Amino acid sequence: MPRVKIRELGFKIGYLPTGVKNCITDVEGVQVGHETLNYPLKHGDYACTGVTAILPHGRNIFKEKIACASYVLNGFGKTTGLVQLNELGRLESPIMLTNTFAVPAVIQGTLQYLLDQNIEIGDGTGTVNVVVGECNDSYLNSIRTFPVQPHHALQAIQNASTNRVQEGAVGAGTGMVCFDYKAGIGCSSRIICLEGEGVNEKYTLGCLVLSNFGKQHELKRYNEFLHRSLDLHNHEPNVDTDGSIMIILATDAPLNERQLQRVAKRTGIGLGRTGSHMDHGSGDIVIAFSTAQTFPHYTDAVTEQVIQLRDDKSIMNTFFTAAAEVTYEAILNSLSNAETTEGRKGRIVKELPLNAINVEE
Repeated sequence: MPRVKIRELGFKIGYLPTGVKNCITDVEGVQVGHETLNYPLKHGDYACTGVTAILPHGRNIFKEKIACASYVLNGFGKTTGLVQLNELGRLESPIMLTNTFAVPAVIQGTLQYLLDQNIEIGDGTGTVNVVVGECNDSYLNSIRTFPVQPHHALQAIQNASTNRVQEGAVGAGTGMVCFDYKAGIGCSSRIICLEGEGVNEKYTLGCLVLSNFGKQHELKRYNEFLHRSLDLHNHEPNVDTDGSIMIILATDAPLNERQLQRVAKRTGIGLGRTGSHMDHGSGDIVIAFSTAQTFPHYTDAVTEQVIQLRDDKSIMNTFFTAAAEVTYEAILNSLSNAETTEGRKGRIVKELPLNAINVEE
């Protein structure tokens, strides 16, 4: 059966409408690119990994920064750049995703991209804060051989486009496992309307996940998600570690960094709906940004004006709902789009059997 988004099987989540592509690139200007490594290495090792790049806009992100925040649901992770990100509330690099041991190489490649764009970085204007997130793909990927190199990060950035995002076992998701099934990259989006008193505006909230967590019996309380007629006990569990998830939220709504963090917290509701309870060794980390306004790196102004939604209006509750819905659906899409994958030591992680999906919630 061909791999598809979960909605194409009749499984609908929540009540808010999706964007046209039902992915993070429904937020205007957001680009996503992958670089996939999937091939045998010497001495029985195997490269089953990659890099995924999320670009908030197609311009110079260092010179045109955006509001951004992160939220840590469980901190067993090795991300970089979050300390400064939360201190200043500004994103000035692409958001990069990869495997745990590839973080240094991806930093180097992304840094080279930024240095090539901005000759003054490290000379006349200080340094730059590179944001990289990770999950551990060592069950399928020979992580100790460091197959990801700096040029792979550059290639992922160069591959970025506003097209519908390729999901499943691609880019950083190539070697990832979720609920003992093959998973990886997943996306979803929601449309949020602001109406009344002469106002008629529409905003988009998009989500991209890198899913790599959970045991089979946890998948939406096991039999509630899959038909009871399927003998799932014959499916051998794969990964002993607790796993991780990276959740990236993008919106075109005017939310400041504090509000973005509030929205980011609600992704934990969607994560919990899949069956996760954020294990001890799971790095569950959210990064949320808004493209509504850019902030120049160079300016003589002492003050700046920021437009933001009011916290006490009902639209904020709708954003909280949307955050839960897109996270839940993006995780399921990371499963429904991923194909059975073979990696190191002849290990095989099977795809989620789509013919077993229970669409009757």
